[in-house]
Amino acid sequence: MMIDVRPLRRAGFRRLWASGTVTTLGAQLTAIAVPMQLYDLTGSSAYVGLAGFVGFAPMALAALWGGALADVRDRRRVLLATTAGMALTSLLLWAQAWARLESAGVLLALVGVQQALFGANAAVSGAVVPRLVPRELLPAANTLQSLVSWSAGIAGPLLAGALLPVVGAESLYLADAATLGVTLWAVWRLPPLPPTAEQGAGTRRFVAGFRLLAARQVLLVVYLADFAALFLGMPAALFPQLARETYPGANVGVLYAAISAGGVLAALFSGGLTRTSRHGVAVAVSVCVWGLALTAFGLADSLVVAASWLVVAGAALLTLGVFRKSVMQSAVPDGMRGRLQGVDTVIAAGGPRLGDLVHGVAGASFGATWAVTGGGVLTVTAGLALLTLFPAFRQHRAA
Repeated sequence: MMIDVRPLRRAGFRRLWASGTVTTLGAQLTAIAVPMQLYDLTGSSAYVGLAGFVGFAPMALAALWGGALADVRDRRRVLLATTAGMALTSLLLWAQAWARLESAGVLLALVGVQQALFGANAAVSGAVVPRLVPRELLPAANTLQSLVSWSAGIAGPLLAGALLPVVGAESLYLADAATLGVTLWAVWRLPPLPPTAEQGAGTRRFVAGFRLLAARQVLLVVYLADFAALFLGMPAALFPQLARETYPGANVGVLYAAISAGGVLAALFSGGLTRTSRHGVAVAVSVCVWGLALTAFGLADSLVVAASWLVVAGAALLTLGVFRKSVMQSAVPDGMRGRLQGVDTVIAAGGPRLGDLVHGVAGASFGATWAVTGGGVLTVTAGLALLTLFPAFRQHRAA
């Protein structure tokens, strides 16, 4: 029942995973430092929200571009270039904070560049993993990587919150740049990962990728299931309102940390789960459990009960992410994995951001409780509908 660690027997994956434990924590430091610096500069939460909007379009375009590039270039070299670019951007963030430029425009521009590099890097990284581990170990490999990112989601904000008043934002940016150096070393040690087939011109590469996506029903439905869960169900935008109206005096950080805690627990006890071959059913069940847990969370009348349901929701969300990636990685030829991974990155990032907007409007209009509970019910409905209407999705098994 414990987490399956067999992928760590592969030297390339082991080095990449170990370096990710350091780099992901460093990325969390920047994720906290940027909004805090923006708020200190402007005194307005609108600028903090603008940072997410500014970063999304570059991230989405770069993810699609980086995924296409990963299909026609050595993936190790592309990963080296994007990782080095992220490290350089963190150094520029450090320089603007150290020089006290006090320019929200400069900071937002650097955020846009950073998110573009992150999008390209994520798309290439997702296409690298299937070249490092055998297909039957992909769910276990994705779980190990998710364990790292979800653990950093707990430790990073706590560490950043403790360090920021003491050392300032510039030191957090510098620490992020230093941790990226560890990943550069790990990527440098990877073997060459050249393209497996000639792909043709750039436009035709994109068209071929989307044609494959349209032809494989299971891919479309898995992406739709993931987007529906994050768009309809993600309640993070309502946490501040809930902390004030429903749980007065509560620490809002508990709500954020509870989802990450659930993901970490699910990863640690995922040994039996990641060995299942019914990946389509696993995606649908994860969506439904996520929706049911959020429905119960919306009806909770105490912080302890609410946080408990968020832990359950976080476990379901991690499982959904693991099997979404595994379906994409196993159902797509290696020569097209980069392009489809780019689409995957856009959907995984776009769902929560659009969901924040919808939930924020719904919470302001109808109240946080109705918005959260309604979103949970709609999520369960979507999961059951997809499972019922698409036989190929319901019957899909890992090869």
